[in-house]
Amino acid sequence: MHVHTLEQWQHSHNFADDRRHAEKNTKIVMVFTAATMMAEILAGTIFGSMALLADGWHMATHVAAFGITLFAYQYARRHAADPNYTFGTGKVSVLGGFASSVALAVIALLMAFESIERFFQPQVIQFNEAIGVAILGLIVNLASAWLLQEHPDHDHHHTHHHHHTHDHDQDQNLRAAYIHVLADTLTSVFAIVALSAGKFLGWVWMDALMGLVGAVVITQWAYGLVRDTSSILLDESVGKEIKLDIITAIEEHADNRVTDLHVWYLNQNHLAATISLVTHYPQAPEHYKKLLSHIPSLSHVLVEANHCHGEPCMDCSSDNLTEWAEP
Repeated sequence: MHVHTLEQWQHSHNFADDRRHAEKNTKIVMVFTAATMMAEILAGTIFGSMALLADGWHMATHVAAFGITLFAYQYARRHAADPNYTFGTGKVSVLGGFASSVALAVIALLMAFESIERFFQPQVIQFNEAIGVAILGLIVNLASAWLLQEHPDHDHHHTHHHHHTHDHDQDQNLRAAYIHVLADTLTSVFAIVALSAGKFLGWVWMDALMGLVGAVVITQWAYGLVRDTSSILLDESVGKEIKLDIITAIEEHADNRVTDLHVWYLNQNHLAATISLVTHYPQAPEHYKKLLSHIPSLSHVLVEANHCHGEPCMDCSSDNLTEWAEP
């Protein structure tokens, strides 16, 4: 029976970053957006303004998206130590970002349909009222965007490896909320331009055109967010630079040769790796982990060192790195 303590060979599998600052600011933005939404819907109902009603219900979709963001933060924090999650809840915030990106794509699609409809069926626009609403929305959205800017010093203290991509390093959940605010900001700016052109130049068609342009831009943002979050959720392999770094660090010592390597994201800031190698001089796993200590984002490493029983080869240079570097 093993009588020694096991703590030195164990470590936490909680790879979720502390995002309390981002969560707090998201709550503030959600309250601002919800208050503006209710005011617009109420005013639109009282004054019979379709412009106010439409913008109010549009903001309601963003309130729902912020709700997804907050739920993801709270769920990840509450279940951080839950053993049912193999690598913790680090991907919950990424899942929240993915869900919000889908909602963003739906909003862009609805904007496009409504804009096309207005090309063929122009509506009477109450310009002064609509411009006032757009300016109010712009002010709220600019304040919200400022609150939702990512501040690494507040959210986590983490030194990123230089091979990381910027998109993966970001908090995808916060990024999704930020893009929702940017989408609203863009809509407000385009609305002010279109409504001003309609009021002073009589270009009523500008309202529909700006709606289409906004839908295209928002779709591009949604696509980028879906691409980045889905790659993490589906355990897509990391880029070839990190793989080359790992292989080089291992194979520069003794006659080590990496025979199998898998590297993937546990969340946007933490990497896991399983490494199988063959050598005539096998060492304890800690030896190989120390060789990789210069990659701080490599948080979970499993090493399999196989003993080669043949004669040591004097020509075991690392001449086949590109084979493992392919993503």
